[in-house]
Amino acid sequence: MAQEDVFKKLVSHCKEYGFVFPSSEIYDGLGAVYDYGQNGVELKNNIKQYWWQSMVLLHENIVGIDSAIFMHPTIWKASGHVDAFNDPLIDNRDSKKRYRADVLIEDQIAKYDEKINKEVAKAAKRFGEAFDEVKYRATSPRVLEEQQKRDALHERYSKAMNANDLNELRQIILDEGIVCPISGTRNWTDVRQFNLMFATEMGSTADGAMKVYLRPETAQGIFVNYLNVQKTGRMKIPFGIAQIGKAFRNEIVARQFIFRMREFEQMEMQFFVRPGTELEWFKKWKEIRLKWHEALGFGDAMYRYHDHEKLAHYANAATDIEFNMPFGFKEVEGIHSRTNFDLSQHEKYSGKSIKYFDPELNESYTPYVIETSIGVDRMFLSVLCGSYKEEALENGETRVVLKLPAALAPVKLAVLPLIKKDGLPEKAREIMNDLKFHFNCQYDEKDSIGKRYRRQDAIGTPYCVTIDHQTLEDNTVTLRNRDTMEQSRVSVDALNGIIADKVSITSLLKTLQ
Repeated sequence: MAQEDVFKKLVSHCKEYGFVFPSSEIYDGLGAVYDYGQNGVELKNNIKQYWWQSMVLLHENIVGIDSAIFMHPTIWKASGHVDAFNDPLIDNRDSKKRYRADVLIEDQIAKYDEKINKEVAKAAKRFGEAFDEVKYRATSPRVLEEQQKRDALHERYSKAMNANDLNELRQIILDEGIVCPISGTRNWTDVRQFNLMFATEMGSTADGAMKVYLRPETAQGIFVNYLNVQKTGRMKIPFGIAQIGKAFRNEIVARQFIFRMREFEQMEMQFFVRPGTELEWFKKWKEIRLKWHEALGFGDAMYRYHDHEKLAHYANAATDIEFNMPFGFKEVEGIHSRTNFDLSQHEKYSGKSIKYFDPELNESYTPYVIETSIGVDRMFLSVLCGSYKEEALENGETRVVLKLPAALAPVKLAVLPLIKKDGLPEKAREIMNDLKFHFNCQYDEKDSIGKRYRRQDAIGTPYCVTIDHQTLEDNTVTLRNRDTMEQSRVSVDALNGIIADKVSITSLLKTLQ
């Protein structure tokens, strides 16, 4: 099945099983805004808990804060967002559709990569075990021709982006013959910059109102509070501050479901270090963060690093951790060495000293910062993409199953009485009332046991227990494993011990040590 079709099925699955709904759907929706349903909010909360605990429980020198969404407008002037937080946009005059110029060009680069990979795949099939991929890539005229085109485009694009040359971006689009996906024409406007911040007013009268912004990132709330945290927590450098919160960007080209939205949630940690040690810490945090992702068990090959060629104005190193989505490798987390740019800017614009006094060096300085930043919604999507499976069964049927990491699953255990009589529902309720204090359980007595298993598979429940007549005799139940579908007979008294460790965030955190 084409990956595009898999993604469409996943989006449909999210709505059908209460993970994600289009926002304001009864009013025909609101573009690039989504609501999380009953299962989606549980999965999302578990992801946030996994991240939060991996930061503040496993690191003695990292603490958390929760800063306000509204902040003084000068903060965004100091951070550069008022002047430089822009996307290069281009319109197609025939379709009246607007696109990001950089995305159009990156998609074109991806097409060259796809052509090259298809050539390699065909050759591998042709030559079998004797195939030498490295040699083929270095000698095949077709591969070399496409690689040369790809590299030339990539170099030209990188130069244009680093120079912020909007005319050159448009010329690249024309020279590459890139067409509008809707109209199929090359009737493009000029490229221009568009600021992504949402603005509003604070105040009771028009004359006395102050222009404020919905924050486009959560990091600045950490920077303006770092000295408050350091002093009240008696923190010594190196130390970190973690935060989970909403951010808002007026994305013109929002697409790919919840991958790019106008209202989204971030998990960010800013790590404050001595100047001169930042690249060493940058390398260390790259490794720590990749290990956090790989611990979920989707396979190391699903992740890769992508080093930035165009660095943000505040950074001296930047890497993305990308996940292999159905629409290609895409960023789920960014690790940036932000230098001392932000703190220096806030010191300059506020007129207040926010330097850190280092007792070991007996001197004051502006710390450098390493940032780790994840979009919760992108992380949510990557977890779903990695978990969604369609499996052919021995009886010829197909089951749709979300093989979610057990610690992240919305429901940990389904309690199912075999039939709705003979005291089985009462016994099932008794079992559930005991276990619900330890993890999220769901009770279900409707339909055949097979249909109930399928429903639990579809929402990713790792375990089901079936209560039957034997349960009333010997206090045992049938425990079913979601992934293997194997069933075993276990004592009711042993259930908590068997399941709790496997489905707890703690079990996941232990793999990171």
